[in-house]
Amino acid sequence: MAGVFLGIDVGTGGVRACAVDARGGKLGMESVPLPAPRQNGHAVDQDPELWWDVTAAAIGKLRRKVDLQAVERVSVDGTSGTLLLIDAAGRPCTPGLMYNDARAAAQAARIAAVAPSDSGALGASSALAKLLYLSDRGEIGQARLAVHQADWIAGRLAGHHGISDENNVLKLGYDPVTRTWPGWLDELGVSRELLPKVLVPGTPFAVIDSAVASALGLSPAAHIAAGTTDGVAAFVATRADSPGDAVTSLGTTLVVKLLATRPIFAADQGVYSHRLGERWLAGGASNSGGGALLAHFTAADMERLTLQLQPETPTGLDYYPLPKPGERFPIADPALPARVTPRPLDDHRFFQALLEGIAGIEALAYRRLAELGAPKLRRLISVGGGAKNAAWTEIRRRALGVALTVAEETEASYGAALLALRGGPP
Repeated sequence: MAGVFLGIDVGTGGVRACAVDARGGKLGMESVPLPAPRQNGHAVDQDPELWWDVTAAAIGKLRRKVDLQAVERVSVDGTSGTLLLIDAAGRPCTPGLMYNDARAAAQAARIAAVAPSDSGALGASSALAKLLYLSDRGEIGQARLAVHQADWIAGRLAGHHGISDENNVLKLGYDPVTRTWPGWLDELGVSRELLPKVLVPGTPFAVIDSAVASALGLSPAAHIAAGTTDGVAAFVATRADSPGDAVTSLGTTLVVKLLATRPIFAADQGVYSHRLGERWLAGGASNSGGGALLAHFTAADMERLTLQLQPETPTGLDYYPLPKPGERFPIADPALPARVTPRPLDDHRFFQALLEGIAGIEALAYRRLAELGAPKLRRLISVGGGAKNAAWTEIRRRALGVALTVAEETEASYGAALLALRGGPP
């Protein structure tokens, strides 16, 4: 078999390996679970060697189904903001401080004093805050590089470390507009020598280490490419590829992402942009979504009530469902109360009104992005559990005024494999 491309997704609960052919057809996908990270208050970390061991195990499972001697390129995605320090040989000097590790509150305050308001490095869970925390504790020691989860796995594959991508470095302070490490990092005492070289996601940077190729059963001629974050990889997996294409994730929360021709930043509304080559992935997240529905109905209730929905007959109720007070986007108000009254006597009408309310929030989110300079919504792809509800899809279609499709593939590992195939973003 010729022309195989491998994507590795190092996620929160495990590692997935996906192989695709030269047309992007999925040849196989396998996963191996990861043990839960250690957690102590705001500190959440994990032994990076676990990531490598589980990555090797996932590749091993996939090798039993797919001829990995035919792999031409490999790309890795990982959780955004997960950081560790490594020495000159690539050995970890610290645990991996996970994406949701928020122990660096004091360092986040220092960053906020000098960083622009649209920087991805703001917040206690940013990779930059973690780097400053480790530095303040004197843990630099023999460390020579600060790398992200995806960077380190790709570096192990290549036997060559210090390479990252334009998506993972966003929370380390990188400026994706100028494509530089900004001068304000110097005010924080950040050593430039610790910072990785930044490439466009999907760019090949090294041939696989021969010993690693032999151990994993991969082609010794395979190239390792710069990766991305898990969220961006999941977007790429949907094959959305034109400005105005958008992906809505209908999970516990409502997350919208839109492909744009220019960056959109509105930190006060939680709107941010990842660079995808010469285009941008702009998005934001509402607190509404599945969690707001579960505040009123169980999953079994919703499955039963879905059969009674009448999308062609709107309830006329103007709801803004939230699981608790507070909203990020498209209305930035930390005290915003849920609006779910008056409540109809019939449960199915109440349920439909909640779904209409969330559809209205989704429509408002895309209008807000357009107001901020994003393209008008052209095509919408749905992912997440809510995407499977046909009646809700019709309610959303009426609210949004565009055709909706459900993504055939949503796994980040598939998106990473597409990056490897294309040698860059769509």
